[in-house]
Amino acid sequence: MDTLLFLLILAGVILTIGVATIVVVSSRRSISRGKDRDQLEQGTGAGPSVAEPGTPEVPVTAPEPAEVPAESTPELDRPEPVRSRLGRLRHKLAGSNNPLARGLLNLISSDQLDENDWEDLETVLISSDLGVGPATELVDNLRTRLRVDGSGDAAKAREVLREELLKLVDPSMDRSLALERSGDNPAVVMVVGVNGTGKTTTVGKLARVLVAEEKDVLLGAADTFRAAAAEQLETWGARVGVPTVRKDEGTDPASVAFDAVAAGIDQEVDVVIVDTAGRLHTKTGLMDELGKVKRVMEKKAPVTEVLLVLDATTGQNGLTQARIFAEVVNVTGIVLTKLDGSAKGGIVVQVQRELGVPVKLIGLGEGPDDLAPFEPEGFVDALLSEN
Repeated sequence: MDTLLFLLILAGVILTIGVATIVVVSSRRSISRGKDRDQLEQGTGAGPSVAEPGTPEVPVTAPEPAEVPAESTPELDRPEPVRSRLGRLRHKLAGSNNPLARGLLNLISSDQLDENDWEDLETVLISSDLGVGPATELVDNLRTRLRVDGSGDAAKAREVLREELLKLVDPSMDRSLALERSGDNPAVVMVVGVNGTGKTTTVGKLARVLVAEEKDVLLGAADTFRAAAAEQLETWGARVGVPTVRKDEGTDPASVAFDAVAAGIDQEVDVVIVDTAGRLHTKTGLMDELGKVKRVMEKKAPVTEVLLVLDATTGQNGLTQARIFAEVVNVTGIVLTKLDGSAKGGIVVQVQRELGVPVKLIGLGEGPDDLAPFEPEGFVDALLSEN
């Protein structure tokens, strides 16, 4: 009896252990199958996926990289060649209504000239900013050469007048611009002037002239006082592919000018043109600052040209400005803007005589290519044109 009970208990224990073992194994298999299913669904299995028997493998093609659109390059302006613009500007000057041209045309179109006519001519010449001395000299020479006695020869008057005007304008003056590199240094051009003369615009137009002559140019925006001056200059440069060195508004202008020259040396450009802030010639502090800008620039490279921009319509006041600027920064050339329309062309003669500085460039309009080298013969011929 005891033996039978022991066997029954032993069988119960063995049965219990067997059932427990089956449950544990079954549970582990279920968990393993769940993990495998999740890995197949999520594609995150640790090992390579194995295709089911009888299922062909489908090759996976890597996606083609998306094409990156090429950056569009803005189309640059093509500045008008210098030689072709000279004829156009000469024609524009001939068609202008300036008082100097009118007075001269009245002289050569008159069959008879009396004393009053000569006095009227002298008055017109003086009012055209030719200056008292040059006006008197011109009238005296004309009277002597034409031997006026109540009758005149228009053709002879025109010929003599042209010769005498050319003497006043002085074609012997050196009007070339110093724009050649010297060793490792580019030519450096400093542009100065009072407010409202079109100085920054002139810098942009000069860059176009040089680009048309196939020179590498860099601009320096050293006018850090006028709002949007740097943006204006940068826009001019961008139109012809010319870079601009600039800094924040209010920055020391000498610092900008220095950096522009340094960049020109590093980039091996041909010409660096530095725009400066417009300033009244009566403001001593501002004029002294202009001298400082030039001195700082010359620590990197010599300044080869200092161009003073004058508004031709300001007449005598423009001459006063020129004197002060010449004393401070040693002006080497004059740029006369707004010489068309009602401009007083006599300023060409007077500013050259007073300062001994040649007019090198003239502007006769608002177009981007309305700036050209000054040619005495073309200027005089335009004044005497009947068109």
